[in-house]
Amino acid sequence: MTAGVRLLRSTRGAAAVEMALVTPLLLIIMMGSFELGNYFMNEHKLVKAVRDGARFAGRQAFGSYTCPSTIDNTVVTNTKNVVMTGVLSGGSNRIVNWNASSITLSLNCFTATGGQDMLGIYRNSTGASVGAPVVTVSATVRYTPVLASFGFRGVGFNLNARQQAAVMGL
Repeated sequence: MTAGVRLLRSTRGAAAVEMALVTPLLLIIMMGSFELGNYFMNEHKLVKAVRDGARFAGRQAFGSYTCPSTIDNTVVTNTKNVVMTGVLSGGSNRIVNWNASSITLSLNCFTATGGQDMLGIYRNSTGASVGAPVVTVSATVRYTPVLASFGFRGVGFNLNARQQAAVMGL
């Protein structure tokens, strides 16, 4: 048998060649799994943070809200701190590259329909019905990929969350 025929029939390096062909695909799947897991973890953190902020804002005094759209600055500042860090002051950001300007609070005041009167706590100082205040907390955060050092920049990926809570007072 000649050397060329023996070389063609040899299977000694087949496993190494197969591994060399499959390794890039396995690495792509593995790195993609890491990136997807990180994306969902950050999204979960953002949704939880916005939910905590809405719950906090809803438990503030009725006097902090003036229908139809004014929220006391202290409530806005404290709510933004709770959303970003989980505490009223200090603490570190829950998500990397997050700033307070990406968090917004808005107020809507809902009134009864069908000729019903909203008696009780939803009246102003003159006794007129002003509606039930509902605060909405929204946030947008630019997604920071884990694989940025490998060239995946994630440009244009944003995480968004929004939550509402009825103002119940202290």
